[in-house]
Amino acid sequence: MDIAEFDKFAEEYWATHKTNLAVTGENPDYFARYKVVETARRLRTLGLAPRRVLDFGCGIGNSAPHLRAAFPQAQITGADVSEKSLSVARQRFPGAADFVACGPGGSPPAAAEGYDLIFSACVFHHIPPAEHVGLFLGLRERLAPGGAMVIFEHNPLNPVSRYIVATCPFDENAVLVGAGELARRQRAAGFDRVQVRYTGFFPGPLKALRALEPLMAPLPFGAQYYTLARA
Repeated sequence: MDIAEFDKFAEEYWATHKTNLAVTGENPDYFARYKVVETARRLRTLGLAPRRVLDFGCGIGNSAPHLRAAFPQAQITGADVSEKSLSVARQRFPGAADFVACGPGGSPPAAAEGYDLIFSACVFHHIPPAEHVGLFLGLRERLAPGGAMVIFEHNPLNPVSRYIVATCPFDENAVLVGAGELARRQRAAGFDRVQVRYTGFFPGPLKALRALEPLMAPLPFGAQYYTLARA
């Protein structure tokens, strides 16, 4: 998806996404929140308390309030290629993050001391696969020493995820990437510690079972997965 396509869907993104996710029994805010909550949980196990956070491909800011809640003392930067999406994000969540445009080729903005956490929620399936390693190189350069990069993506092995992407208007040009391949591209960019975890095993009607999901994280059947990478 190019910048014009992102701009086209910016104002209707949330409503379209809500309709598309109805099959899961949840709304977009649930998915935005759980990704951040899981990220914060993993960082605590690593003893990391990020002071500078980059939300790469922030779109209309769905993750911003949850990042602010999880990391209240952090400086949070939301970056995206779509100026229209950034404008919507600023209107929706004033003060939650500093929303800024990516540079040429989608390059992420830099922080003077580097980011302690680089977070990205279901962005890379919109980016041509040939560009992934280059972007990961740029992201690695922007990490502070000891920092972590957490990338969430849809799991192409999960039939519900495939259906949702196939029927979503703004995923028309999406190319799903498997966890192993995404991790390989990160290692090619210089990340030598990459872990994969799967999430989203139980839809809304079965949410009482979600407490089991951390135990199921190694199983490649969840609707989504994430990689946690450190240089």
